[in-house]
Amino acid sequence: MTAVTTTGEPSGREGRPACPTGPCPLPGARHRGDSGSAPGSAAPPPVRVRRRAAEVETPRAALLAGELAPLADFLSFGTNDLTQLTFGFSRDDVEARLMPHYLAHDLLPADPFATLDAPGVGELARLTTRDAKAASPATEVSVCGEHGGDPASIAWFDRYGLDDVSCSPSRILVARLAAAQAALGAQDPDRDR
Repeated sequence: MTAVTTTGEPSGREGRPACPTGPCPLPGARHRGDSGSAPGSAAPPPVRVRRRAAEVETPRAALLAGELAPLADFLSFGTNDLTQLTFGFSRDDVEARLMPHYLAHDLLPADPFATLDAPGVGELARLTTRDAKAASPATEVSVCGEHGGDPASIAWFDRYGLDDVSCSPSRILVARLAAAQAALGAQDPDRDR
């Protein structure tokens, strides 16, 4: 958070309000969410942060959503890291050497780093969203990572009440189309039949 707030200082000195937004990574314990920094670290410079956020990258942070939500304006799933930690995979090792074998032998239905693993990572996301919104209904829940640009994952996020997704620039058009299709599908009375 110090880097984020320090980055905002120059524009604040020039008379424009400096209001950076960014999630606090790895908020595994409430005290990190409270302060936006690790215990014992120096206090960030006095720059107003417009929106407080926590990045949900670990199963522990997902399970603490009810505690984190009242402290944040939004929670953001870091689905790449959350997938690695939920499966116990090292993405660098698994994608190149093992994933082709897992997929060829139907050990996994899809690459969980490309399309959300609904029964595992997805269930953590669903529970996190439910608990966060129960504890603080105004808290937004978003997704950053590869899943934010995957149409099947976007449809799942829409179905379970996540507020928005972010993705790499090359996937923005696909993500916008998928989000629009998901929103239109949510209006279809025959959707769940």
